[in-house]
Amino acid sequence: MQAVTVSPKFQVVIPQAVREALHIEAGQKLQVLVLDNRIELLPMEPAQALRGFLAGIDTGVEREDDRA
Repeated sequence: MQAVTVSPKFQVVIPQAVREALHIEAGQKLQVLVLDNRIELLPMEPAQALRGFLAGIDTGVEREDDRA
């Protein structure tokens, strides 16, 4: 487990090993969540990066009559 220190400006440095493992780059946005007394930082992906992630999905499911 790696520890970080909160600066007087309430800033922390993400350890290099974590940045490399998650491919976090300078200027990248992270979503901050508070869950059960802990802070989670989630890398935000630009919408363009999500393009095509559903390629090959089965679209043959039955639909209700009012759905096109």
